[in-house]
Amino acid sequence: MADLVQPDPNSLRRPGLNSSAPSSPAAARNDCSITPLTPSPSPRVEVRPRMACPFSVVVAIDFGTTSSGYAFSFTQDSEAIHMMKRWEGGDPGVANQKSPTCLLLTPDLRFHSFGFAARDFYHDLDPEEAEHWLYFDKFKMKIHSTSDLTMETELEAVNRRRVRAIEVFAHALRFFREHALKEVKDQSSSVLEGEEIRWVITVPAVWRQPAKQFMREAAYLAGLVSSDCPEQLLIALEPEAASIYCRKLRLHQVLDLSLQPITNGLDPDGSRPFDSSFRQAREQLRRSRHSRTFLVESGTGELWSELQTGDKYIVADCGGGTVDLTVHQIEQPTGTLKELYKASGGPYGAVGVDLAFEAMLCQIFGEDFIQSFKAKRPAAWVDLTIAFEARKRTAAPGRANALNISLPFSFIDYYKRHRGQSVEAALRRSSMNIVKWSSQGMLRLTQEAMNELFQPTIINIVKHIEMLMLKPEVRGVRFLFLVGGFAESPMLQKAVQKALGRMCRIIIPHDVGLTILKGAVLFGLDPTVVRVRRCPLTYGVGVLNRFIEGRHPRDKLLIKDGREWCTDILDRFVSVDQSVALGEVVRRSYTPARLGQRKIIINIYCSVTDDVTYITDPGVRKCGTIVLELTEPLSLPGAVGGAGGGVAERREIRATMQFGDTEIKVTAVDVMSNRSVRASIDFLSN
Repeated sequence: MADLVQPDPNSLRRPGLNSSAPSSPAAARNDCSITPLTPSPSPRVEVRPRMACPFSVVVAIDFGTTSSGYAFSFTQDSEAIHMMKRWEGGDPGVANQKSPTCLLLTPDLRFHSFGFAARDFYHDLDPEEAEHWLYFDKFKMKIHSTSDLTMETELEAVNRRRVRAIEVFAHALRFFREHALKEVKDQSSSVLEGEEIRWVITVPAVWRQPAKQFMREAAYLAGLVSSDCPEQLLIALEPEAASIYCRKLRLHQVLDLSLQPITNGLDPDGSRPFDSSFRQAREQLRRSRHSRTFLVESGTGELWSELQTGDKYIVADCGGGTVDLTVHQIEQPTGTLKELYKASGGPYGAVGVDLAFEAMLCQIFGEDFIQSFKAKRPAAWVDLTIAFEARKRTAAPGRANALNISLPFSFIDYYKRHRGQSVEAALRRSSMNIVKWSSQGMLRLTQEAMNELFQPTIINIVKHIEMLMLKPEVRGVRFLFLVGGFAESPMLQKAVQKALGRMCRIIIPHDVGLTILKGAVLFGLDPTVVRVRRCPLTYGVGVLNRFIEGRHPRDKLLIKDGREWCTDILDRFVSVDQSVALGEVVRRSYTPARLGQRKIIINIYCSVTDDVTYITDPGVRKCGTIVLELTEPLSLPGAVGGAGGGVAERREIRATMQFGDTEIKVTAVDVMSNRSVRASIDFLSN
């Protein structure tokens, strides 16, 4: 395992120089007034033994871009995972295993409903009344795409009104909290207290620290847990959760695409799309399941018996908003996992197909009309997207007949009023020959049209997996697990099978849309299962070091108390793509620059590369702060104000940071008094 980057010993201040050293210029510019002491030169590993879970039940919430849900397990019966109740409403032919991620607020910004209930109520509103209600759909994407995420970031509802994003997410999480608690209590033989429940919330692995902290803050606001008990809430990485569940799979619970013949997307007899065995197996599993409880292996499943220590595999979480890739290595006989390459991915989820459909409509009917229709008939627009979603799921390669998508009557009527001509005339005038008009009031999308909608997103996914498999650390993978809702798409399945089927075995779990949810429950039961992770960025702080002529640029020279210092040097905590073990910590010591100082603020900087020296280098940005709250120091003999009245004792605050968990954590202790110091790390204040 790679050690933490060791600072150049010649560039560190000797302990004897610390008393007169000025504070870090990065800190001084923000009036932080700190004096770093000598950093620890190497990582320390604090072994955290697996302990009995102190919670009675684990509840996991899979907060997805297009659909969300929850599941739970009692720690006394951890092999049984209970899925949430079936949702009321929904679409014919679509299994309602999860609820659409839709939220409806009243005109005075009060919570009204979530999921199918929100969607159906909004759909039934009078168009003029609907303009005053706030409907949010697929709003998770905003958190991924916002580069300067803060507690004040806003989301725009369909009617263009804006609300703080943290409140929208809190409303949704509060909804799941109430439903989950009711269901847990219905199945529990004893009365459960709030502190007996461990909550788990899933996020994409490619999300950075601000987005993870945002979800945590939303959970606090929603009342899932108190900010005084942060350990009661875990943030799970979605592909990692899927990987944890895949360890439990038995052979009859998966579809192995490597065993499926490729004949232009059809079975050898050409009778049906190649994914039919997947659908038949899933239906059989669903029919045979008399409850919503899944039983998982106490150890590892049959599929894992084929893997040996050191074998590698990729999990590709193909969701609604993002595609998230993680590479793991199995460690036998314990079955623990080691991350081999930092999480990667991008905004290549199923929403890309929806955006392509909207772009196609703009090309046919005009962008000004589509934007006007969305603003003036928001409920009808939602109706149209629902119709497309249902047909999108049935798209398959090699399909001979066209897909029919019903246009809402209000779309046809509004277009005639807006343009003075019929929808049919617009289609005839457009150059979009791959979309036809049906006399029954439907758009007919040919196979060529569906390919045009799917291909840009699918090409991005396949290309990203191919590029990942070329990395030296990743070469020689045995399995590729496709998970997430988009993995159900026969269009994506065939493309992945065709491009990668000869490089590794491609496995799709049954009930693939629930894989992350089940894995998140297992993660909550044992968070130590992923033993080593890769750091996605280089993290550090700005410090002063002795100025060395010829090595340091003159514009970094600072003369203080007759001594020459080099400013803005990046003191690395961890480096990008570095292996960091669970329990591995980085320690730094700091001392207040002034007597009576009550707070130390340390700016954290990050970079996507490790080739940086100063916090002012290109690509280095301030990403957060560590705040140490100082109590009144104890008066000791010989200290200023003490009985001896001598020279002031230097006060050392030792901060300990963990980078091996799904979130960066910090603790601190006042060395002189051996008392804990209230420490926090904030990525949302920039």
